[in-house]
Amino acid sequence: MIRQFQLVEKVKSYDPNADEDALNRAYVFATKAHGSQTRLSGDPYFSHPLEVAGILTEYKVDFSTIITALLHDTIEDTDTSLDQIKGHFGGDVARLVDGVTKLTRIEFQSDQAKQAENFRKFVLAMSEDIRVLLVKLADRLHNMRTLHYIADAEKRRRIAMETMDIYAPLAERIGMQEMKTELEDLAFAELNPEARKSILKRLEFLRERGGDLVTRIITELTKLLADHGVKAAISGREKTPYSIWNKMQHKEVAFEQLADIMAFRVVVDTVEDCYRALGVAHGAYPVVPNRFKDYISTPKPNGYRSLHTGVFGPERQRIELQIRTAEMHDVAEHGVAAHWNYKQGSGKTAGPQYRWLRELLEILEQASGPEEFLEHTKLEMFKDQVFCFTPRGDLINLPRGATPVDFAYAVHSEVGDRCVGAKINGRMMPLRSELRNGDQVEIITSKAQTPSPTWERFVVTGKARARIRRFIRLQERDQYLKLGRAMLQRAFREEGYEYSDKAIDGVLGVFSQPSVDDLCARVGAGLLKARDVVEAVFPGTRKKTKKVDDKVVPLARVRGKQAGEGDKGAVSIKGLIPGMAMHFAGCCHPLPGDRIVGIVTTGKGVTIHTIDCDTLENFVNDPERWLDVSWDVDGKAPQVHVGRIQLTVQNVPGSLGELSTVIARNEGNISNLKITNRTPEFFDMLIDIEVRDVKHLTNVIAALRANPAINAVERARG
Repeated sequence: MIRQFQLVEKVKSYDPNADEDALNRAYVFATKAHGSQTRLSGDPYFSHPLEVAGILTEYKVDFSTIITALLHDTIEDTDTSLDQIKGHFGGDVARLVDGVTKLTRIEFQSDQAKQAENFRKFVLAMSEDIRVLLVKLADRLHNMRTLHYIADAEKRRRIAMETMDIYAPLAERIGMQEMKTELEDLAFAELNPEARKSILKRLEFLRERGGDLVTRIITELTKLLADHGVKAAISGREKTPYSIWNKMQHKEVAFEQLADIMAFRVVVDTVEDCYRALGVAHGAYPVVPNRFKDYISTPKPNGYRSLHTGVFGPERQRIELQIRTAEMHDVAEHGVAAHWNYKQGSGKTAGPQYRWLRELLEILEQASGPEEFLEHTKLEMFKDQVFCFTPRGDLINLPRGATPVDFAYAVHSEVGDRCVGAKINGRMMPLRSELRNGDQVEIITSKAQTPSPTWERFVVTGKARARIRRFIRLQERDQYLKLGRAMLQRAFREEGYEYSDKAIDGVLGVFSQPSVDDLCARVGAGLLKARDVVEAVFPGTRKKTKKVDDKVVPLARVRGKQAGEGDKGAVSIKGLIPGMAMHFAGCCHPLPGDRIVGIVTTGKGVTIHTIDCDTLENFVNDPERWLDVSWDVDGKAPQVHVGRIQLTVQNVPGSLGELSTVIARNEGNISNLKITNRTPEFFDMLIDIEVRDVKHLTNVIAALRANPAINAVERARG
């Protein structure tokens, strides 16, 4: 644990103007406030804020941020008030501490609502001062380092999932790559220990086989560049287990196919030297196809700049080269902290690198509540990006899988609302088309257009989905309002009274509604009965209801039973004609998460195919048989679906046992297995696995790829 004088000395070493007295007072204040409190590890509680402050000194943040780190738990976990902090350390520190503090003293309906409200408050605070985020990330990093002291496995998993979904992507968004990498790997160790252990074993095997391979590669690269007049500092490193696992999942490749298990950073003096070094490397070694990325001419949204390329380098090793200047390297490791201006005295969020933060605030305005905001924010945190251009050449970065509708909303909310069509690279394309890197997108708008509810099926950005949902909500409210007012007018007439808003206004308090329109909307939505409102306005006017014959079953109840209880295994598909038979195609085995289409088949009803199924070519000339459908799984318990994979397994003792164990550990269940080919060395087989959705099947496939007994595996098509 870092000591008081060491902390002060570290801050003074990079910020000579830091207020030493304030740092010492903060140390003493927090020590007294936490008193005899201890952590689950048995250490004094104050060791935690002290370690958080120590982490932040590595990023050379200003002394106000260090003081905030020392005090960040005092309001939440002690009797200290915000006014006390303001009195001792000033308004700036008090505002930062308040931004980091959770809303633990307010009760919420559920843990999820509590988490969502905490995050909403957190986003508002960091939008005013990014230092709030720096402290929160350091706080989460130390908590993840000590996660193993929590006995409750479910709580550990929840914290790790929250770290993976929210905090690691936030660290990446502000360019703090080193912190993001550690957060991901610590969370991965908790969420998928078996996969991590398997990858670590493979890395250890590579190290043993290669000996001092990294040193030899660095030596050869340094000599090669020096011979061509390029002075460079080169360092090598292994990718983290999570980074390797993530690439195996998303690129659908085996461990051996990864080109960047070993990455080498080449730090040169100037931008010109970056491109010279790239030319030297490409001239000396064969290039791995599709591995070159130029983040210097097109920086990432967080300001990251570098050249990436894959080559078959020294000793025929597949390696990744990251070529950058010293300044670029500093930004790559420390992100916003690399640009810190101590004279500024605040973490302003006005630069272009904070566009994502302003988009989060727009989502906050559109979302109906904290939980919906949290859902859309997770959508906004996609790591894989595509870079597209407006007709004027402006760069728009979007998550992978984004469509022209996402692009339109990224340009401006009004452009998205009025979007009627899109040209991609000068050619008219459907609005659900998936955008690719480098696409030039022109959005066609109309003042008469409004957002279509069907857009929600294919958009992937939180901003687009929040805006579309807001429009649907307002549209539904307007319909409920008209229906509710009509129902109330009818109920009043039946009792011999004339409806008036003034009469309704007098009973708003009875139904806890802020306005007449709100009450009417709730009646139209079926949340209130019109007769209850009439009874409230004119007590004693309720008609006697007829006695219901117990032997007569209401039609609504019969329909409810037929629709729900009679077929518990049913899967809901949006876009089907009610009552029409439906089944899933055996050629492509569609799963929730796949883009799907329905084909009307005589005598069978509707057959559901994936959008890329080869069988669909047989129906190209029959457009009337196509149905636009999508999955309807919102709010429903996950159901079992069958996904099919084809794989090649080594013909050695125990390989089938390894195969079934990996699938079981990833919560899959083998429902059918067929060996399609066998040789003395390998078995080729088809396996049907019961899974929840595409993501679940992808996890199973990635876990199989990480196992040395499995030679190749992919999802079966046809």
